[in-house]
Amino acid sequence: RPLPVTRLADVLARHGNKNPFFMNHVLSVRQFTRDDLHLLFAVAQEMRTGVQRAGMVPLLSGRVMASVFYEPSSRTASSLQAAMLRLGGQVFTASSETSSVAKGETLEDSVRTFGSYADVIALRHPQPGSVQGAARFANTPVINAGDGVGEHPTQAMLDTFTIREELGTVNGLTVTLVGDLKNGRTVHSLARVLAQYKNVTLNYVAPAGLGMPGSVKRDVALRAPYVVQTEYSELSDEILANTDVLYITRVQKERFDNLDEYEQAKSMFVVDNSLMRKCKRNMIVMHPLPRVGEVAPEVDTDQRAAYFRQMQYGMFVRMALLALVLCRDF
Repeated sequence: RPLPVTRLADVLARHGNKNPFFMNHVLSVRQFTRDDLHLLFAVAQEMRTGVQRAGMVPLLSGRVMASVFYEPSSRTASSLQAAMLRLGGQVFTASSETSSVAKGETLEDSVRTFGSYADVIALRHPQPGSVQGAARFANTPVINAGDGVGEHPTQAMLDTFTIREELGTVNGLTVTLVGDLKNGRTVHSLARVLAQYKNVTLNYVAPAGLGMPGSVKRDVALRAPYVVQTEYSELSDEILANTDVLYITRVQKERFDNLDEYEQAKSMFVVDNSLMRKCKRNMIVMHPLPRVGEVAPEVDTDQRAAYFRQMQYGMFVRMALLALVLCRDF
């Protein structure tokens, strides 16, 4: 049975009939308040119900999304495309190999072009800040699908949604971020979102030289001086015993100039069954994926391994985001 549109209208009414996403670019998590995110999450829950009931929620019939990825992607690209299709819309794709970028066209001109054909543009680019710069030239909303080592706002949104769905709340949790925190745009955005919640503790565990950037830590401190941020070089038993969310990121080979340094860092932190025995029973392990050895396959059957559920939550959150960006109301 299809999802009644009145349910979505009720969600919007509970949030004052204000849609802060409508026809706006989605470039950084810093654009949105916690109330904005809770509206997004409430719509995402309805999207999940709608997909489970009927396979789709046809709010965007006749709308088109341009999926423009200048870096490789499996989950972000495919989940955004699946989200648009399950909303009844259509998608066309472009990349650095298939577009006129290969001929030397500027990103700004490409965005102008895609905006002429589409109602919304999902854009990934390897240069930090490039998506924000390109959005100035777009006449349609641009969604930042990852800009190099900068931000990944939709990932942070789905990560926060995952925590809420799995543990019931974000308030009061200890979140331990592990791996390449210097180059991991997912953790940059996530830390900024988590700073909006009460009594959150953030542990940063990284190899030498790959710690959380000072700019991110300053943003968190300015937004939420009461959030505890602590840096570590080892993932100790004490940290594990007090962690509610263990968020693992891969060491990103593509960001290294020196492969010897990459080889030294890539296997420093590995989650396996022996490590999981040191963790709480009611904690979760998250990973933005892909993984390249930092989470052993043997952990997949542990009920606390949330990374595949996290992946599915992502489609519902991106459905909600696209609907809110393109629909003033329901």
